[in-house]
Amino acid sequence: MTKDAAILQWSLRAGAGYFTAIALAHTVGAKVPGLFIYFSVPSYPYQDHIIAFLAFGWAAFYFVASVDPAGNPLAVRGVLLSSMVAIAGLVRINLLDELDAISPGVNLHYFWLQTAVLFVYVCWLIVFSMKTRR
Repeated sequence: MTKDAAILQWSLRAGAGYFTAIALAHTVGAKVPGLFIYFSVPSYPYQDHIIAFLAFGWAAFYFVASVDPAGNPLAVRGVLLSSMVAIAGLVRINLLDELDAISPGVNLHYFWLQTAVLFVYVCWLIVFSMKTRR
Protein backbone atom coordinates (compact mmCIF):
# COMPACT_ATOMS: atom_id res chain seq x y z
CA MET A 1 0.00 0.00 0.00
CA THR A 2 1.31 3.43 -0.91
CA LYS A 3 1.81 6.14 1.67
CA ASP A 4 -1.10 8.15 0.22
CA ALA A 5 -3.40 5.11 0.32
CA ALA A 6 -2.40 4.48 3.95
CA ILE A 7 -3.17 8.11 4.87
CA LEU A 8 -6.54 7.81 3.12
CA GLN A 9 -7.22 4.51 4.89
CA TRP A 10 -6.52 5.94 8.34
CA SER A 11 -8.39 9.15 7.55
CA LEU A 12 -11.46 7.12 6.60
CA ARG A 13 -11.08 5.04 9.76
CA ALA A 14 -10.93 8.27 11.76
CA GLY A 15 -14.23 9.21 10.10
CA ALA A 16 -15.68 5.84 11.08
CA GLY A 17 -14.60 6.48 14.67
CA TYR A 18 -16.05 9.99 14.57
CA PHE A 19 -19.44 8.81 13.33
CA THR A 20 -19.44 6.02 15.92
CA ALA A 21 -18.86 8.67 18.60
CA ILE A 22 -21.73 10.72 17.14
CA ALA A 23 -23.97 7.65 17.28
CA LEU A 24 -23.07 7.02 20.92
CA ALA A 25 -23.52 10.68 21.91
CA HIS A 26 -26.94 10.82 20.28
CA THR A 27 -27.95 7.50 21.83
CA VAL A 28 -27.32 8.77 25.34
CA GLY A 29 -28.34 12.38 24.61
CA ALA A 30 -24.93 13.87 25.47
CA LYS A 31 -25.01 17.22 23.67
CA VAL A 32 -21.28 17.49 23.10
CA PRO A 33 -20.25 20.16 20.57
CA GLY A 34 -18.71 18.45 17.58
CA LEU A 35 -20.75 15.31 18.14
CA PHE A 36 -24.00 17.28 18.12
CA ILE A 37 -23.66 19.87 15.35
CA TYR A 38 -26.66 21.82 16.67
CA PHE A 39 -25.88 21.21 20.33
CA SER A 40 -27.62 24.35 21.61
CA VAL A 41 -30.86 23.76 19.69
CA PRO A 42 -33.55 21.71 21.43
CA SER A 43 -34.19 18.23 20.05
CA TYR A 44 -36.54 15.38 20.82
CA PRO A 45 -35.24 11.97 21.93
CA TYR A 46 -36.71 10.29 18.84
CA GLN A 47 -34.70 12.67 16.63
CA ASP A 48 -31.54 11.80 18.51
CA HIS A 49 -32.20 8.08 18.10
CA ILE A 50 -32.77 8.49 14.35
CA ILE A 51 -29.51 10.42 14.06
CA ALA A 52 -27.77 7.75 16.15
CA PHE A 53 -28.61 4.86 13.87
CA LEU A 54 -27.96 6.90 10.73
CA ALA A 55 -24.57 7.97 12.13
CA PHE A 56 -23.77 4.34 12.86
CA GLY A 57 -24.60 3.57 9.22
CA TRP A 58 -22.19 6.30 8.13
CA ALA A 59 -19.55 4.85 10.43
CA ALA A 60 -19.96 1.46 8.73
CA PHE A 61 -19.87 3.14 5.31
CA TYR A 62 -16.60 4.92 6.16
CA PHE A 63 -15.07 1.75 7.62
CA VAL A 64 -15.95 -0.35 4.55
CA ALA A 65 -14.35 2.30 2.32
CA SER A 66 -11.25 2.25 4.54
CA VAL A 67 -10.57 -1.49 4.21
CA ASP A 68 -8.95 -1.12 0.77
CA PRO A 69 -9.42 2.44 -0.49
CA ALA A 70 -7.11 1.96 -3.48
CA GLY A 71 -8.83 -1.27 -4.51
CA ASN A 72 -12.36 -0.03 -3.84
CA PRO A 73 -12.52 3.50 -5.25
CA LEU A 74 -16.30 3.28 -5.71
CA ALA A 75 -16.82 3.02 -1.93
CA VAL A 76 -14.51 6.00 -1.40
CA ARG A 77 -16.39 8.02 -4.03
CA GLY A 78 -19.65 7.15 -2.28
CA VAL A 79 -18.27 8.44 1.01
CA LEU A 80 -17.05 11.63 -0.66
CA LEU A 81 -20.33 12.26 -2.50
CA SER A 82 -22.49 11.66 0.57
CA SER A 83 -20.17 13.82 2.67
CA MET A 84 -20.36 16.71 0.20
CA VAL A 85 -24.16 16.47 0.14
CA ALA A 86 -24.21 16.45 3.96
CA ILE A 87 -22.03 19.56 4.11
CA ALA A 88 -24.30 21.31 1.60
CA GLY A 89 -27.22 20.37 3.84
CA LEU A 90 -25.48 21.78 6.92
CA VAL A 91 -24.76 25.02 5.06
CA ARG A 92 -28.43 25.27 4.09
CA ILE A 93 -29.55 24.68 7.68
CA ASN A 94 -27.03 27.25 8.96
CA LEU A 95 -28.54 29.82 6.59
CA LEU A 96 -32.12 29.24 7.77
CA ASP A 97 -33.75 31.86 9.96
CA GLU A 98 -35.72 29.12 11.73
CA LEU A 99 -32.82 28.22 14.05
CA ASP A 100 -33.27 31.51 15.87
CA ALA A 101 -37.03 30.88 16.13
CA ILE A 102 -36.43 27.43 17.64
CA SER A 103 -33.72 28.61 20.02
CA PRO A 104 -33.68 32.41 20.41
CA GLY A 105 -30.23 33.92 20.67
CA VAL A 106 -28.53 30.82 19.28
CA ASN A 107 -24.92 31.47 18.28
CA LEU A 108 -24.48 30.32 14.68
CA HIS A 109 -20.70 30.79 14.78
CA TYR A 110 -20.23 27.40 16.46
CA PHE A 111 -22.35 25.69 13.82
CA TRP A 112 -20.36 27.33 11.03
CA LEU A 113 -17.09 26.36 12.70
CA GLN A 114 -18.13 22.71 12.95
CA THR A 115 -19.34 22.76 9.34
CA ALA A 116 -16.02 24.29 8.25
CA VAL A 117 -14.03 21.61 10.10
CA LEU A 118 -16.06 18.89 8.37
CA PHE A 119 -15.48 20.65 5.03
CA VAL A 120 -11.71 20.68 5.62
CA TYR A 121 -11.83 16.98 6.55
CA VAL A 122 -13.72 16.11 3.35
CA CYS A 123 -11.24 18.19 1.30
CA TRP A 124 -8.45 16.17 2.97
CA LEU A 125 -10.19 12.95 1.91
CA ILE A 126 -10.63 14.25 -1.64
CA VAL A 127 -6.94 15.14 -1.95
CA PHE A 128 -5.77 11.74 -0.72
CA SER A 129 -8.39 9.97 -2.80
CA MET A 130 -7.04 11.69 -5.90
CA LYS A 131 -3.43 10.92 -4.91
CA THR A 132 -4.33 7.26 -4.34
CA ARG A 133 -5.88 6.91 -7.80
CA ARG A 134 -2.69 7.99 -9.61
